[in-house]
Amino acid sequence: MAASMVERLEAAGRRLHSSRKVWLPGLTQIRWSRYSAIYLEPEVNKEAYRKPPEQLSEEEKAEQELKTVRPIKAAPSSVTSSVFYDPLISKFTSMMMMGGNKTLARSLMNQTLEAIKRKQLEKYHKADEKERGNIECNPYTIFHQALKNCEPIIGLVNIQKGGRSYQVPTPLKDNRRRFLSMRWMITECRENKHHRTYMPEKLSSELLAAFHNEGPIVKKKHEMHKMAEANRAFAHFRWW
Repeated sequence: MAASMVERLEAAGRRLHSSRKVWLPGLTQIRWSRYSAIYLEPEVNKEAYRKPPEQLSEEEKAEQELKTVRPIKAAPSSVTSSVFYDPLISKFTSMMMMGGNKTLARSLMNQTLEAIKRKQLEKYHKADEKERGNIECNPYTIFHQALKNCEPIIGLVNIQKGGRSYQVPTPLKDNRRRFLSMRWMITECRENKHHRTYMPEKLSSELLAAFHNEGPIVKKKHEMHKMAEANRAFAHFRWW
C-alpha cells in the first residue's frame, strides 16, 4: 500500500516537471488585489504636493508625470491627510470603543478634548500674567504628555521554575508601555466613575491629573515599579 502511494507521488511529480502543461484545480493562480499592476499607490502626504517644481528631483518629476496618465488606487479608509489626524488618539478611541460603536467613541473623545481645552482656558484667564506662560492650553499636547507620564518602564512577567511561579521584572517595549497606559486610563474612567459623571468629564480630569504627574494611574505605575524593585532577586530568571 505504501509502495503504491510512493509510485503515485513520483508519477505526479514527473507530470508536473514535464514540458506538458497540467491543469491543477488546487493551484490556480489568483490575483488577491482588486487593482491591476498598472495602478499606482496613492500619496496622502500633503507636503509632497506643496513642493515647488524647482525643488523636485528628476525621479519625483517623472513620478508626477506618470500620475497624470496612470490610474491611482483608492486610499484605505484608515489613512487620512487631515492635519488633525493623530494615530495615538485614533488608537485610544478604538480601545475605548464598545460594541463596535465607533461613532460614539469618537464623539466621547472629541468631547474630552473640548473639556480639557475649556478647563485650561478658564485656568488661563484666571491666572496672573506671570503664570499664564506655564499653562498648556493645547489638548493634544496634554493628551500625549499625560499618557507619557503613565507609561511604566519595567513590568512583571510570570515565569515558572521548578514548579513555582515567580514575578520576574522585565523591561517593556514602547508599544507595550503605550498599551498599558491607555488601558489603565480607560479602566480607571469606567470602573471608578460616579454614575452621575459623564465619561468626557471623568476622562478629562484624569488626563489633566496625569499631565501634572498626579492621579491613580501615575500611582499605579509607581506601584508596579516598586513591585519590580522588590522582585529584582528573580531578574536572572529571564535568561536561565
